[in-house]
Amino acid sequence: MIGIVFRLTLRQLIGRGRTLMMGLLALLPVLVAVVYRLGSQDTDQAEWAATVLFEGLIVTTLLPLAAVVYGTAVLGSEIEDGTAVYLLAKPVSRARIVAAKLLASWLATTVTVLVSGLAAGAIALAGEPGDGILLGFGVALVLGSLVYSALFVMLSVVTSRALIIGLVYVFLWEGLVNGLFAGTRLLSVRHYTLGVADLFVEAPERVFEAKLGALTALVLMAVVGAATTWYATRRLSRFEVGETT
Repeated sequence: MIGIVFRLTLRQLIGRGRTLMMGLLALLPVLVAVVYRLGSQDTDQAEWAATVLFEGLIVTTLLPLAAVVYGTAVLGSEIEDGTAVYLLAKPVSRARIVAAKLLASWLATTVTVLVSGLAAGAIALAGEPGDGILLGFGVALVLGSLVYSALFVMLSVVTSRALIIGLVYVFLWEGLVNGLFAGTRLLSVRHYTLGVADLFVEAPERVFEAKLGALTALVLMAVVGAATTWYATRRLSRFEVGETT
């Protein structure tokens, strides 16, 4: 049953409008990398790729936006339009439903950001060794996609305004507050993602240095991912057919 829910959710996620929107968003880092290579390259390629392209654009903007769009849609849209009753009325454990929805969101988010990130990174680093930048950020984007997806899937179960709240979280908390106060890094999926990337990137600190240790980032990723998935399952288990959030 989990496989059926997973496949149906993927079909729902790759609708024409959403696919076009996310495809255009995923093209942005590639276009930025092309413009960079065509222009004057006064900056170090590895430094530009790590700090401007990956940290500044892909991890800070593309990753959370893709996750919030996919994560809030896998359950939130069904609850909002009332079609969730057909799924929730079936004798399927709510944990399996959440797992299938989370896997679909994770896959869609990962494909979007990973293809975009690796393509843009390869263009920006063409002719340079890279010092593990593509590997580090590739692994980090996969794990960051999972944690963000778990967070936004949970949010879609908690409230019908998940997309709006998710966007506020992305732009206000991750984009603004975390840049002002160092203590908020422990509550930032963006910093977890950068911490994981730093585990593989072998470039000097002037090129890239995460502000959160890799071990701390991995532990916090596991805690946040597990906690949000558990809470989503718990809330969905208490969800009554016909209820709105």
